[in-house]
Amino acid sequence: MSESGFTVDIDQNQYLPEGGRTVDAVVTVTSAESDTALPVTGTPAAEIIIVDCSGSMDVPQTKMASARSAVAAAIDVLRDGTAFAVVAGTSQSWPVYPSNGTMAIANDATRAEAKRAASSLRATGGTAIGQWLRQSCAIFETYPAQLRHAILLTDGKNQHETPEQLAAAIHRCEGLFSCDCRGVGTDWEVAELRKISTALLGTVDIIPDPAGLAADFAAMMENAMGKQVADVSLRVWTPQSAVIQFVKQVAPEVVDLTGRRTQTGPQAGDYPTGAWAPGESRDYHVAVTVNPAGVGQEMLAARVSLVASSASGSEVLGQGLVRAVWTDNAELSTKLNARVAHYTGQAEMAGLIQDGLEARKQGDEETATAKLGRAVALASKSGNEDTAKLLAKVVDVVDAATGTVRLKKAVADADEMALDTRSTKTVRVRKEQA
Repeated sequence: MSESGFTVDIDQNQYLPEGGRTVDAVVTVTSAESDTALPVTGTPAAEIIIVDCSGSMDVPQTKMASARSAVAAAIDVLRDGTAFAVVAGTSQSWPVYPSNGTMAIANDATRAEAKRAASSLRATGGTAIGQWLRQSCAIFETYPAQLRHAILLTDGKNQHETPEQLAAAIHRCEGLFSCDCRGVGTDWEVAELRKISTALLGTVDIIPDPAGLAADFAAMMENAMGKQVADVSLRVWTPQSAVIQFVKQVAPEVVDLTGRRTQTGPQAGDYPTGAWAPGESRDYHVAVTVNPAGVGQEMLAARVSLVASSASGSEVLGQGLVRAVWTDNAELSTKLNARVAHYTGQAEMAGLIQDGLEARKQGDEETATAKLGRAVALASKSGNEDTAKLLAKVVDVVDAATGTVRLKKAVADADEMALDTRSTKTVRVRKEQA
């Protein structure tokens, strides 16, 4: 483990055939098991719980009651000293606690006050999620925390503002806080919440039964309380002749970071990774196109650094090198790196599932069958049993190895949405397994 508390490991087949241009590498970033070995953030964490209070939250009535219980469960998990707030959202948004639009500091008294305030939440009105996000931005900006995180709950579609208004609100929040999104029931749009969670480096999932809300909220808050380091980025430097094809997180789930690049120099850019907890490990797939060199020549295709930003500047927490060596030895150049192949398949599987479900929704059974069948084959090959089980609720699997499937005639909305929301979750493959 490096002195910074992080390690950066590169796994690749560095050998390219004569004329070869594409260099792939899996970058594994791991934080120290002990929080004392990690860089100190300097300011406490801040949390906001955003609750949909639109009229549909009263159908059935247990939904709103379960949401109130979930807010209380999350508040109970807050660590002393954490800044926090509760926000209610309909076609408008307002601070529930503290009611003046600031943040309270968690202790026994404020936790009790917040739970009393949340117990008065009632369902009425419409849904304008962008308003909720803007309200949360304004509240977060009242307190100087580096680790800012929100939980957002909704049960419906964003019907009372335009997609452009929501997109603008999401953009306003980027870089300010992370957000885990949850949809309760089956009347919300996976794509809408995925846009928020992807842009704000969070997660999205379905809670089919309102009874599961409290446990899920408590788990999300426990996870947030475990984060110790904020504003960490992957900085990728490439030589002048090289072009980055993509940078993707590939474990524990697929998140395409390519479009999130912030230029930090003539040949370097930063890709956000969000906050980190002690003992956390993630894999990233970096693909670079280079100008080919002669047989026997070697070049540095990329330098990948983990960088923490603070008011005093940037600190390099770890670094790894991606190399390219040209060879006329076909045995060397055609050997596919097992981890690169595994994660390429996992990323393809996620896209196939989302495209296949959309084709099914549009009535294009031929496309849906082909794409979901291919996803079944990839899930089987990679050992992704959780995704395989979710797929089996949408298609009848005739032969998993070949991806031969039939679309089920009737599929529960909750099963389809669970497959969609969890399509990006991957099976981790470590270097020693490859």
